[in-house]
Amino acid sequence: MADNRRYHLAKRPEGTPDADTFDLREAERPEPGPGQALVRLLYLSVDPYMRGRMRAGESYAEPWDVGGPLYGGAVAEVVESNGAGFEPGETVVGNLPWAEYAAADGSELTPVDTGELPVSTALGVLGMPGRTAYFGVREVVEPRAGDVMVVSGAAGAVGSVAGQLGELQGADVVGVAGSDEKVDWLTGELGLTAGVNYESEDVGERLDELTDGVDAYYDNVGGPVTDAVFQRLNVDARVGICGQIALYNEEEVPTGPRKLGKLVETRARVEGFLVGDFAPRFGAATERLGELVAGGELQYRETVTEGLENAPDAFLGLFEGENVGKQVVEVADH
Repeated sequence: MADNRRYHLAKRPEGTPDADTFDLREAERPEPGPGQALVRLLYLSVDPYMRGRMRAGESYAEPWDVGGPLYGGAVAEVVESNGAGFEPGETVVGNLPWAEYAAADGSELTPVDTGELPVSTALGVLGMPGRTAYFGVREVVEPRAGDVMVVSGAAGAVGSVAGQLGELQGADVVGVAGSDEKVDWLTGELGLTAGVNYESEDVGERLDELTDGVDAYYDNVGGPVTDAVFQRLNVDARVGICGQIALYNEEEVPTGPRKLGKLVETRARVEGFLVGDFAPRFGAATERLGELVAGGELQYRETVTEGLENAPDAFLGLFEGENVGKQVVEVADH
């Protein structure tokens, strides 16, 4: 009898994915093999990088097969262990199918310890997005006291943490987001120096009003926002390329004005990075992020969508800017 549900990739989308990209199937609850655990998913992460996994071409993340299950970061509860090294009832995090139940190797699961914070934060401020911001700010963008730092996608899971970490390092951070509500959150609760609503304001003109140029740029978006920032880089600026969500649904990357000449003038450094490059230090980063949250120095917000059946809507909403902070899907009660 089918007692599980699991999402599969129905087709490779052309341009923006839609509901027909996803296929929700009924399936049997899997049996854990040797060294595996049967887990019940509690929270599922949806992230912009997953759009690249829908393409057939090579990317830094392995593409999903058409007809195959979708995978992502998830927090789950161990139901049964077959020598996996966990006890029933333990909470773990790992790369799991978009499903209600899954079998996973114990070596691919990590215990969740979020202290007094909700376990969902293991997918956000204390998980991959938080660590991405942590290493991107500290070791790539490197904001210094008195710098002007710009963060694009500043109200998202990564950007909201990156902006706050920049402020903690003494920079004056300008967050770029897509609504007045988000800008108010950035400059209010999160304590950023200023915000720009790219939907209603000209980013370049606002940066000219707010700054004398940009010393550090944490880029999650690309596209016109990055074009505007590049034209305002100061000498010795540092740019970290974390994501390019403005271009993820493009079948061909559009050719725009050539901005690289500005790098010659400013001797700026531009560096792309992946959080996986810092994997040996994940533990230290998570511990430090937890300390900052516990001490009230780092704020976070989650946008929670209830029900596995609504996971595609949560994912598609990322490209419409519907989330504030980290977007997660609540699959089951904890």
